[in-house]
Amino acid sequence: MSAQIPAVRSTEQLREKWMKPEVISGSEILLRSLLLEGVECVFGYPGGAVLYIYDALYGFTDFHHLLTRHEQGAIHAADGYARASGKVGVCIATSGPGATNTVTGIATAYMDSVPLVVITGNVVSSLIGTDAFQEADITGITMPITKHSYLVRSVEELPRIIHEAFHIANTGRKGPVLIDIPKDVSANKALFEPVQSVNLRGYHPTVVPNRLQLDKLAAAIQEAERPVILAGGGVVYSGGHEALLEFVNRTEIPITTTLLGLGGFPSGHELWMGMPGMHGTYTANQSIQQADLLISIGARFDDRVTGRLDGFAPHAKIAHIDIDPAEIGKNIATDIPIVGDVKTVLEMLNPLVGRAAKADAWRANVQESKAKYPFRYKDSDTVLKPQWVIEHLNETTRGEAIVTTDVGQHQMWTAQYYKFNQPRSWITSGGLGTMGFGFPSAIGAQMAHPDRLVISINGDGGMQMCAQELAICAINNIPVKIVVINNQVLGMVRQWQELIYDNRYSHIDLAGSPDFVKLADAYGVKGLRATNKEEAKQAWKEAMETPGPVLVEFVVEKGENVYPMVPQGSTIDQMLMGDDES
Repeated sequence: MSAQIPAVRSTEQLREKWMKPEVISGSEILLRSLLLEGVECVFGYPGGAVLYIYDALYGFTDFHHLLTRHEQGAIHAADGYARASGKVGVCIATSGPGATNTVTGIATAYMDSVPLVVITGNVVSSLIGTDAFQEADITGITMPITKHSYLVRSVEELPRIIHEAFHIANTGRKGPVLIDIPKDVSANKALFEPVQSVNLRGYHPTVVPNRLQLDKLAAAIQEAERPVILAGGGVVYSGGHEALLEFVNRTEIPITTTLLGLGGFPSGHELWMGMPGMHGTYTANQSIQQADLLISIGARFDDRVTGRLDGFAPHAKIAHIDIDPAEIGKNIATDIPIVGDVKTVLEMLNPLVGRAAKADAWRANVQESKAKYPFRYKDSDTVLKPQWVIEHLNETTRGEAIVTTDVGQHQMWTAQYYKFNQPRSWITSGGLGTMGFGFPSAIGAQMAHPDRLVISINGDGGMQMCAQELAICAINNIPVKIVVINNQVLGMVRQWQELIYDNRYSHIDLAGSPDFVKLADAYGVKGLRATNKEEAKQAWKEAMETPGPVLVEFVVEKGENVYPMVPQGSTIDQMLMGDDES
């Protein structure tokens, strides 16, 4: 792709060029500080309050800046970059509406513990609080959805703030940090002296767990007859996937991975039971409900996993491993709390554990259930089924692509039918459920991994929320393969209205959506359409063989539902298995 990320300079080169003390503007301090934090790519959209920053970016080539077509596209792209790379994502927006356009993306990252540094401009310091043109109290607006935020008062404190922001975003439970820079601060000059240390009073995340708690868990594993592991996104974010695999192989405990935990454990492993929760597997849900020991690793017991809280894992002793002590005991009472970094905890725990010797009958029961209750759907030779489309994508890519999704039925079908074996290969909005996230996050993932296949799977609703970012794919030749699962309806809302609201279909018809092939063509992106299996196979083959971005619209069955489904207010073993099954 032509928008290649510049090669990262060596530490010595950076020190030589950027670390010598020099009197420069706040904007130049910002750029140098970002480089010293290892930033390779920034996503942004200019405006009046950040013009000094963008003036400093003129002719700047030491990291790549990608001009998106909307601030929401910028922050979702930064989010996708962070999830795919494990690095801190960075975006820039101007004051007022530019800053407020990032709010949904900040909340998305906050809910899913994604490290971002969001840089916004503000009006000059003397006008703050006067309702000046394009003024908004973005630090106040985002206080509940940021890990921390800064309003920069002077140019002298800018190097310290930037260094602290990256440290906070990428340590402990990761999350977004906002830096609001008034226009005069970005213009004023000061002696730039890089900050290399951090001393934040009261901020010392616990990484190393209490050894006594590890011993308790090891003992509980030896006594358990029906143990289950519930692994979440914390496994991926901590880089603990290899330690988790070792833990499972040592203990031989059946494992289920949450929506955000997909890819944190290989889907082909015989002890993997699939995803739990509202649209999870029969085996995962039933096993949790029957377990006598449930070990949660980097998962926060979200309501879409637990179902009705008072009926969740009713027979189990609960062990909860998490970097955030606030999560332990928040939703589910915990018997063995273990606070620490998931990777560190598992590496310390592994030498202490052995095979769960009392669980042989349990393991056999799990294998029998997996064979008896796989995901299933009614295939068709006349209409295109969305589940078949996802299966075809999985088969043709051998499960090796980075896949991003928007939110809705297509998201759940992808989670069910695409088989992830590598961490950071699955990017989706879990906690907030943000429509419009899927496509721009794929752009960020592609910028993080220029040489990997990135597939963005979207519904016809969410695709229209950030479709303008087709422009930057075309201009920069960013080779994302864009899939639109078009059922001409807000599918998940339709499903709920069918099953829960007695077929009262209220305001869900998307039949007036644009011709997605023509829309892609208007932006300079190749567009293809398929309405049956043969067309689908040919269109996807052409997309895979075409350099650069391609949009493929799959016109699918309008009335297809996602099964299994746990109705809201039910326990997770009370599952609707399908149209013709109880």
